[in-house]
Amino acid sequence: MSNLFDQLKEKVKGSDKRIVFPEGTDERILTAAAKLGKDGVLQPILIGDEKEVKQKADEAGADISSCTILNPTDYEKFEEMAEEFVERRKGKALIEQARKFILDENYFGTMLVHMGEADGLVSGAAHSTADTVRPALQIIKTKEDIRKTSGVFIMVREDEKYVFADCAININPSAGDLAEIAVESAVTAKLFDVDPRIAMLSFSTKGSAQSEETEKVVGALEIAKEKNPALVIDGEFQFDAAFVPEVAAKKAPDSELKGDANVFIFPSLEAGNIGYKIAQRLGGFEAVGPILQGLNKPVNDLSRGCSSDDVYKLALITAAQSDQ
Repeated sequence: MSNLFDQLKEKVKGSDKRIVFPEGTDERILTAAAKLGKDGVLQPILIGDEKEVKQKADEAGADISSCTILNPTDYEKFEEMAEEFVERRKGKALIEQARKFILDENYFGTMLVHMGEADGLVSGAAHSTADTVRPALQIIKTKEDIRKTSGVFIMVREDEKYVFADCAININPSAGDLAEIAVESAVTAKLFDVDPRIAMLSFSTKGSAQSEETEKVVGALEIAKEKNPALVIDGEFQFDAAFVPEVAAKKAPDSELKGDANVFIFPSLEAGNIGYKIAQRLGGFEAVGPILQGLNKPVNDLSRGCSSDDVYKLALITAAQSDQ
């Protein structure tokens, strides 16, 4: 495990954080939950039929004796949860509908987080991103001053750490959306001991090209500065002007970033998704995420191709996020 996760592990250990895993019969989830419990890092909550969960754990060779198993069908606070769901949905669901919704493991797990029975949720090993994010948006919801959640990757290579956003959620973010993403990405960066220096990326540097796309990024910069005047942030930048001091000295000599950015805000999901995968596959970076930000409580989405190690790491991140 890299130094990044060793540090997170020490930060989380002993805090008794409860992280819920809706996919309680998935071998990767069970293996990671067993290790998290054995290491004393956090308290895993597995969702599913107890007999089936234990049988799958035995087949996987996972000792889940330190894990809590909850089944929606016999949960003692089921009716209380259904009533709270109706209240949270503000007339968009009747009690009969609420009962059906929370029989779904992702809705049930998200309600546990909302009601304070868990500190965060990790799902997605066997579900789509939409299946994980939809209950979070409906129940946990975004912070008061945030309109949309966004997905970031922490890019790690030895001692190097960078934040790439949004690479997972918003297809064509507006200037306001980009500003929110920048502000929230600064918060996420600090979680990983990255002192945020934010570059708003484009195909233009400081007006070298002009179009609706570049003007959007320029507008986002101004909104982000208004939202948080303390941010070290600048743009619009081509990537090399944000990252290479020699290029920055020529293209943006007056910028306080001076080619030393470590948080990169992409102008579209298309650019962000391509960018992080190039860094991952050609640059040899480990891409940790997507980490969802902007929610009132942490919910994070796994890739369906994830490993048990990915589950372990994302659970650490989720537990750490719950302290923010």
